[in-house]
Amino acid sequence: MATIADVARLAGVSSSTVSYVLSGKRPISAPTRERVERSIRELGFSAHAGARALATNETNVIGLVVPLRALETNSATVMEVVTGVITAARTYGDDVLVLTEDDVESIQRLASSSRVDALVLMDVERHDPRLPLLGEVRQPAILIGVPSDTHGLSCVDLDFAAAGRLAVQHLTGHGHTGIALLGAPESAVRRSANYAVRIIDGFRGEAGRAGVRHTVVPCEGTYPGAAEAVARAFDEVEDLTALVVHNEAAMPGVLDALARRGLSVPGDVSVLAVSPLDLAEHLAVPLSVIDVPSVEIGRIAVAMAVEREDDARPTETRLLAPALTENGSCAAPPLEVGHTPPADGGRPVRRW
Repeated sequence: MATIADVARLAGVSSSTVSYVLSGKRPISAPTRERVERSIRELGFSAHAGARALATNETNVIGLVVPLRALETNSATVMEVVTGVITAARTYGDDVLVLTEDDVESIQRLASSSRVDALVLMDVERHDPRLPLLGEVRQPAILIGVPSDTHGLSCVDLDFAAAGRLAVQHLTGHGHTGIALLGAPESAVRRSANYAVRIIDGFRGEAGRAGVRHTVVPCEGTYPGAAEAVARAFDEVEDLTALVVHNEAAMPGVLDALARRGLSVPGDVSVLAVSPLDLAEHLAVPLSVIDVPSVEIGRIAVAMAVEREDDARPTETRLLAPALTENGSCAAPPLEVGHTPPADGGRPVRRW
């Protein structure tokens, strides 16, 4: 394995000059820097993370806090965020240390040990108990999610409230007057997971302004849980003709439950998903979707963290505007809601 001495010998410089090129602590002339960097590439040299940390007071490691509960409720979205974080970190020459414990003590130990240069926290709650700690640690911290009070915090996420409003606007634009949101599981709503409650706020506010019948039903990610949520939605909204599904794990179960009720998509019921684009497009019935750009959110979080490692940039909240892709699962409601026109001109037959 190549060492700093090997690089110095090949480049014709001292070992201390190689260290200064790596750390950036002292200015090095462009020709010398080029020789050192060329030698590093030729030898495949990689400074040991521990030695680099001692020399520069940096670890080139980003700490990513991914609570296990997040993986239990929306694992695909979470893993896309993780992918975005890891790929972005590599472009900066950083590694990622994943912490699945989310208690304050674990995060405090990670920060105080100086093993990471920055923190990225996922699965943020409206009144998250981890937030007071972030004002005490030396590392910059980026939240993927938006708590109720963002003072002194930097956050990035999809604008879920706007996504809820856009979903209602899209469906009312098709003429629907009875709409239900099948959202996150009850456990996520109960602990005020920010993504879960923000889309509910946006959905309810817009549905109220539009004067349409609506309800919000927490939905488990299992087939039985999805069937139960669909049944409850039809019970709670008279002449229900449209569903918004903000639960990636429940989407196949929702389609199955509708099929078992003899309802077609979009002939009888329009269905609009709020999820990563590829998850909604590859179902048995491709769903129109408001994209949750999880990979991009992870990349932005890393960029924000790296920016704040090097300077005292002010805190900020970046909310990504929702974008809707129509894949044919949303259409005008049936001419006579709840009925199928009879073939023989007789009385309509009740479908649900």
